[in-house]
Amino acid sequence: MPLTSHVERHFNSSETVRDVVIGAADGLTVPFALAAGLAGTVHAPTVVVVAGLAEIAAGSLAMGLGGYLAARTDAEHYWSERRREEREVDEIPQAETAELAEIISQWGLEPERAEAVIQGISRDKQRWVDFMMRYELGLEEPHPGRARASSLTIGLSYILAGLVPLAPYMLLPTLTGALRVSVGLTILALFLFGAVKGRFTGVPAWRSGMETCLVGSLAAAAAYGVARLVT
Repeated sequence: MPLTSHVERHFNSSETVRDVVIGAADGLTVPFALAAGLAGTVHAPTVVVVAGLAEIAAGSLAMGLGGYLAARTDAEHYWSERRREEREVDEIPQAETAELAEIISQWGLEPERAEAVIQGISRDKQRWVDFMMRYELGLEEPHPGRARASSLTIGLSYILAGLVPLAPYMLLPTLTGALRVSVGLTILALFLFGAVKGRFTGVPAWRSGMETCLVGSLAAAAAYGVARLVT
């Protein structure tokens, strides 16, 4: 009887999804709150549009820079810990071997097999350090272009999402009508965004959509309240 091929489908872009979530969530809520707050105090849609575009430009740059610095910090932390681990393997191999044995012992192997695994790993310094970084410290080597990709992903996500609540003010002649449409579009965009995110992360689309919609709506409402107080 022929063996059926088994294709495993795993999602391996969690960092990209995280960046999109960070950028798009703020991009949907902050420009919406600013535009909604201004809609009650100004008389021309162009004022709301100009202020909204300025906020999107500033927000995308700030968020992108924050993502870049966060990714750089993660990379610097990884390499700092790796250098420390390499020194310990060279200078105190007995202690590192004991730590390696403790990790292996948690796998439930028989003593003879565990000893063979320990010897096999400790023969090669590079492999030994790789193992300790992953299983002792829980750190994965960052991608070389991670910081740049993170900043671009967050910044572009912020811009694209920020245009959603701002679009009605560009297209409709009255502020009241634009505000109503902006509220509806923002809520719909939050739900669809959450549903798509759930599809990628394995969470039921409807549940992820509702959760994102609820959290985003609460954040937008809070930001809108602050905007109305200061405008």
